[in-house]
Amino acid sequence: MATQGRRPAGRAGKGSPVRRNRAAPAQRFPPPKPPKKTAKVVFDRPTDAPEEPRSFRLGVIPGATPGKWIDAWKQRMPNVPLELVPIDVADQRSALDDVDAALVRLPLTDDAIHVIALYDETPVVIASRESHLLAADELTIADLAGEIVITLSDDPLGPVEIPGALAPRFAAMPVADAVATAAAGTGILIVPLSLARLHRRKDADHRPLADGPLSTVALAWRREHTTADVDTFVGIVRGRTSNSSR
Repeated sequence: MATQGRRPAGRAGKGSPVRRNRAAPAQRFPPPKPPKKTAKVVFDRPTDAPEEPRSFRLGVIPGATPGKWIDAWKQRMPNVPLELVPIDVADQRSALDDVDAALVRLPLTDDAIHVIALYDETPVVIASRESHLLAADELTIADLAGEIVITLSDDPLGPVEIPGALAPRFAAMPVADAVATAAAGTGILIVPLSLARLHRRKDADHRPLADGPLSTVALAWRREHTTADVDTFVGIVRGRTSNSSR
């Protein structure tokens, strides 16, 4: 029998507070620690050994004009200065022992020398402005009969056979002195065109010698001394660009 004043278990009467389950308090975690910095391993990068200072020595015979090749060399090899070394035609073979390469005049026959022919020069006759020879636009060897032909101590053409020419009574002389002598009317001389331009004077002039010997200018160097710098200069002379293959 139910007892008065008691409520059935498990049921809440009207007006009785209802118990609710409280949510568990949020757990607080410490902020994450930043990752430990690991030491960065740096491997030594292999470096090329610095190049030793050097220059490129280019021998040049009188009258040669390597200007455009020198400009190209400066652009392609800015860290290797090019040094011009004047040489005489008579000594050009021995001069090759002291330079990297040289502009020479052929013939130059030596199996130890590598030669690349570049261009031919026309021979001209230099005479005084008062000479009758200058009345012609072009001369031949036959026109020089009876003339005193001055001999040169450093002759770029070698001996030229001129039938009827007169031998000078003075010794052979350098080109500059010979041009001055010809300007004075004491004789004539035969040289490549570039030398006539190099030693131009107001009191002398020149005319082409149609049947005279040509003078070939060439690049030469010792075969045993074919270095990377020599190959670079050869490429410049032959018109190869820095990206061209040989």
